[in-house]
Parts: sequence; C-alpha cells; structure tokens
Amino acid sequence: MIAAANPEPGAARLLAVSGTGKIRHLPRSALSLLFSPGDLIVANDAATLPASLAGIHAESGRPIEVRLAAWVAAGDPRHFIAIVFGAGDHRMRTEDRPAPPQLLAGDKLELGPLTAMVERLHGYPRLVSLRFPGPPEQIFAGLAQHGRPIQYAHVPEPLALWDMWTAMAAEPLAFEPPSAGFALDWRTIAAWRRRGVGFASLTHAAGISSTGDAVMDLRLPFDEPYRLPAATAAGITRTKAVGGRVIAIGTSVVRALEHAASLPGGLRVGDGLAQGRIGPKSKLRLVDAVLSGVHLPGESHFELLRAFAGDRILDRISLMLEAWNYRAHEFGDSVLIERQAPAQEDYIEPPPGITATSIWAGAAPTP
Repeated sequence: MIAAANPEPGAARLLAVSGTGKIRHLPRSALSLLFSPGDLIVANDAATLPASLAGIHAESGRPIEVRLAAWVAAGDPRHFIAIVFGAGDHRMRTEDRPAPPQLLAGDKLELGPLTAMVERLHGYPRLVSLRFPGPPEQIFAGLAQHGRPIQYAHVPEPLALWDMWTAMAAEPLAFEPPSAGFALDWRTIAAWRRRGVGFASLTHAAGISSTGDAVMDLRLPFDEPYRLPAATAAGITRTKAVGGRVIAIGTSVVRALEHAASLPGGLRVGDGLAQGRIGPKSKLRLVDAVLSGVHLPGESHFELLRAFAGDRILDRISLMLEAWNYRAHEFGDSVLIERQAPAQEDYIEPPPGITATSIWAGAAPTP
C-alpha cells in the first residue's frame, strides 16, 4: 500500500464492508449518503498536542527527541509517559532511530523552555515517566512554544500542529491525531442530520502508533483516558432503543465506548480509562460499525478490527487494499467495517469501470 504523505481529502477513497461481507469501493465523499435514519455516528473530538520535543540530555550533553505518549492523569501536564530517542528527527524511520543516552531516574532533559525530570524507567531504554515542574499553564505554554506534532518518515516535510487537527478538534488531549476523523467535515455531518442520522462526540486521548521497538509496540495501545458526555450516552441509549446502529469514527471511539459499556451499571458517563486491547476474542457491546484508516496486519489498530470481522474477511480486505493502491497512515483512505453476522458469505462487488456513473474518476487500476 502507498503511504499518504499529505492531506488530500478530495482524492480519498472508502472501502466499505457490509455486515454480510459485501465489499464496495466508494469515494469517501459517499459517507454523506451512507447510514440510515436512526443511526448514530460517534466521533473523537480530541485535538492533537504538540507532543514531540527536541532537546538535550543534560547529563551527557547529547541530543534527544522526547515523544509524549500517555497521560499519567488526564489533562495534567506535570506527568507523562514518554518515548525518548537519540539524535535525529521524524525523517528517519522510527524503527531506525538510535537509542537515547543511558537514562537514569533523576536525569534532566532540557527541552527548549521546559525542563523534564526522568522519574522512572519502565523496562525499556527509551520508555520513561517524566515530570515537568511548574504550574500547568506554564508547561502548556512551553509545549505550544517548543513542541511539534509527532510525525513519521512517510511525511518528510514538517507539518503544522493544525494539520493534525480534525474538523471537530476541541480539547488538546491526543498525542497523535484521531485520524479517522479526517474523513469528516461539517457538510457531511449536516447531510447526515438532514437524513435523520445522528452525530455525537466524546473525547479520547488517542496515543502513539509506534515506539520504534517491535517488542514495546506489543504493549500498544497504552491505557488512554476518555470523557463520555451525558448527551452522547443518552443518544446511544435512544439509538439502541429504536434499533439503530452506533458507528464509531476511529478505533479510539471503539475503545472508549466499549470500556464505558463494560463497567458495572452499563454505559457510564464521565471520565474513564480505556485499558487493554480489543481483538478477535472481544465481545462488542455497543459499536456496530467502525470507520478506520488503512491498517496493516500486526498493528494494534488492525487487531481491534478483528473484533468486527473474521480473519477470512480481513484477509480479503487487505488484498483489495493492496491491489487497488489504497493509501495508508493518517492522511490515507478509509475503511468502513460493519460488525459481521455469524456465518456470513464473503462477497466482493467489483470496482466500477470507466463510465459516466463511475464512483471515482480516472482509469481503474489492474490488481
């Protein structure tokens, strides 16, 4: 698959998989025509933090990059879990980044206007707890002044922070963008509402997608805080009562809703902490479909998709995505997967030819 290197929403495509296994190729703009009256779309409205901080390891004088990766307490910038790299920047593949200088508890990291203290290590040379002394407003100001959004090598040019914000970005809690939300704009949401399709949001602190260490990546996703508003919970309850579907925009929304639904007493409003992985053995309580980016087998996001569809369907999806050059990563194309009915038959609708009613313009590629 191709790694999308910049935002191109107008060129984006959608591979849609029904609950019976039927696969369709659509332009992503067709989202405004999908779903039925009574369904509810739930998106993550977290804005992305400038979570990449270049600096110096004070004890050795060597350059480092700190990537903030998880909150210790949601919204409190004095304590973070972080990944620390040695010299280099996002243009080098994460897995090729050198290790940082040896880090010990008590070490100082000079990060522009901020100083962070290493509180403890977590069993890996680059995974640490950090403490930022000072009042929260001063720390947030330092992050805004010095930090940059976390980037990976498939996007060579530096991105501005607002490039990583979705249309509904609000509170800055995410470490990487809840990128499934890039598929939405206000015209699409307005079109849904005109058709009786509901829209709601929650706030989930979407974490990092790669640590650069294959073993450490097995720990992803880290525990991630979320906030479920009462209005969103009420909308979900109404939707389920009338037989409508709940569609999650992104894996972060699935994690938040399924965790909130797993708590004693049912769907719990307010703050929560999504823990553990969702995968093939997970029983989904609330979410009927997920809109996600293009993910590869082995990634934690892909593992979550296995709760919606069996491996046979996902293998077919992966082959189609590869054959038709769908674009991966945060600015790539989208995949919509409805929770599969038991014993469904696999059926793939062939992509359209070049006709006046083609669902996207241009010559169809040859698989």
